[in-house]
Amino acid sequence: MSSVNIKNVRKNYGNLEVVHGINLEIEDGAFVVLLGPSGCGKSTLLRMIAGLESVTAGDIEIAGRRVNDVHPKDRNIAMVFQNYALYAHMKVRDNMSFSLQLAKRPQSEIDEKVGWAAKILNLEPYLDRYPRELSGGQRQRVAMGRAIVRNPAVFLFDEPLSNLDAKLRVQMRTEIKELHERLKTTTVYVTHDQIEAMTMADKIVILRDGHIEQEGTPLDVYDRPANLFVAEFIGSPSMNLLKGDVTAHGVQLGDGTVLPLPAAHRARQGQKVVYGIRPEHLMLGAGAKARVNVVEPTGPEMHIYAELGGQEICVVTQQRVAPARGSAIEVTPQLDRVHLFDAESGKSLA
Repeated sequence: MSSVNIKNVRKNYGNLEVVHGINLEIEDGAFVVLLGPSGCGKSTLLRMIAGLESVTAGDIEIAGRRVNDVHPKDRNIAMVFQNYALYAHMKVRDNMSFSLQLAKRPQSEIDEKVGWAAKILNLEPYLDRYPRELSGGQRQRVAMGRAIVRNPAVFLFDEPLSNLDAKLRVQMRTEIKELHERLKTTTVYVTHDQIEAMTMADKIVILRDGHIEQEGTPLDVYDRPANLFVAEFIGSPSMNLLKGDVTAHGVQLGDGTVLPLPAAHRARQGQKVVYGIRPEHLMLGAGAKARVNVVEPTGPEMHIYAELGGQEICVVTQQRVAPARGSAIEVTPQLDRVHLFDAESGKSLA
């Protein structure tokens, strides 16, 4: 079993604490994404798992073994970095086999493992090239191949796609997910890109300021955000968040516009709340009046940015409509998709 258990882990730099008592269980074979904005502690946590950063307090266990004081090379992990970290003077074959050569493995075993990894990653035609002769995506595959040949208990990825263009990122996301499906190796993946997290993860762990805000499957955190931070961070375009007061008739916005309440909620009359509704769950039709600011055609969808109750909203529709700037539209929220949050604490009132 190659599970990873993080127990009340803290990290201090002098008097500054950047990771605050994190508890996290990563099951054997899982693909877990640590997601959050820059400075939230996700890379620091990954580096503590790898042994590249010391643990100030708490325990990290890999496959049931406490590894706080175990050297990185003895943790049976493999890490893929953002900058590939390839040896420029070595050919692809030698880059991939370097760790096995250091371990003085038999040449027959090295050739077998490199050939196996090259076949999985479609690198067979490039084994005798230098890194400078490869594209960014091919270099990233070499870095992954170097990790694969070690047959580690855990893969650690630190924002590996950040240096690639948009099209290549999409391709590499698919390749990394397919690789995980094939190998079933426990994987911890760090990114600030919520699209990467949603498309690749079995479980997403959302961090902010060294704390875990929410963890769950991609659809769990998308459909049931625990608080305002998660609601706004997950989704593109982000969730519409409208401030208002709960009345007997619904949530009243600043200009008197009233939005209907979902049947299941814990809001009390008079409470200040934030009314959340994702852009794709706002329907065009009879409802609250909004004034159009901008229309963005994306091809499959139209993104309509408008003002509702003095607050900006976005409507995503597949209808081929393009209302003029300044014109009025009417929108109706899907009631079973409405989220309510307490305005003071930011916590969900579902």
